[in-house]
Order: sequence, then C-alpha cells, then structure tokens
Amino acid sequence: MNLNKIFLIGRLTRDPESRALPSGQAVSNFGLATNRVWTNPETNEKQEQTEFHNIVAFGRLADICNQYLSKGSLIMIEGRIQTRSWQNQDGDTKYRTEIISESMQMGPRGGQAGKTAKENKSETGKVEEIQVDESGEEKPKKKSSEESKDEVKSEDIPF
Repeated sequence: MNLNKIFLIGRLTRDPESRALPSGQAVSNFGLATNRVWTNPETNEKQEQTEFHNIVAFGRLADICNQYLSKGSLIMIEGRIQTRSWQNQDGDTKYRTEIISESMQMGPRGGQAGKTAKENKSETGKVEEIQVDESGEEKPKKKSSEESKDEVKSEDIPF
C-alpha cells in the first residue's frame, strides 16, 4: 500500500499568483510557511524552524484561493506532494517539489463581514471550509445529524 497525503497549517508568504493552463483551467501558486517548535534536551531552550512550501491549486479551488487569500492568511491545506523536473536553457535538469492542494480551510480573519480577503474586510473569527473534488466542483459541506441537534434556534431562547 502507498500513501501520498499531506496536511499543512501555516501562513501565506505571498499573494496567490493566478494563471490559466492552455485548456483554460485556473491555476493558483503561492508560498506557505510552517513552523516546527521543539525543546533542545541539552539546554532546555525552545527551538524553532520554519519550512517554506510551494502550493499549487487547480480549477475552482484556484479561483477561491485567488479571491479570498492574501499574504499572511492562515490556512490549512490537504493535498499531495509532487516533484516536477525540466531542463533549463543550459541543459541542466531542475527539480521543484510542490504541494498539490486538494482541499483548503481558511483560518480566522479580521475585518467586517461580507467582503473578500483581497479587500481585507472579512468576518472576525470565522473559519471557512472549502473542499473541491477531482472534477473541480465545490463540494457543499453537509451538517451531521449531531450538529443539527445541537443547533439553537433564536425562538428557543427564553429572553
């Protein structure tokens, strides 16, 4: 059995770059920084290491990234690792390892409700989950029966 699955939570290092494939499919590229924190057993000091990842999103997910994400946005990416290779003009083989995003969750953002992150006026503390299937169609998030039972309606509040 083989598995190529990755989950990353971090902040964008730059605004998403938007482009389209010759087929017309949207592509979004951006950088994501993640931190690893640990305690050095010899000195008992906290250590921190930052990793930088290249993220690629396609189709509807790329459109969503381009519309709602900006440098500094906190997100969770679920995807797979892919390494591309090509030859440059000098004939040298170059490699680039990327995370191909399959779904994304946006973290809390500051500002006012009803606007995109590009306008920097989103609802404070709201977490949005967006999943896109292989065909590029956005999958609606279904509420579980437990979530529906725990929901409190305004008319049920006695005051």
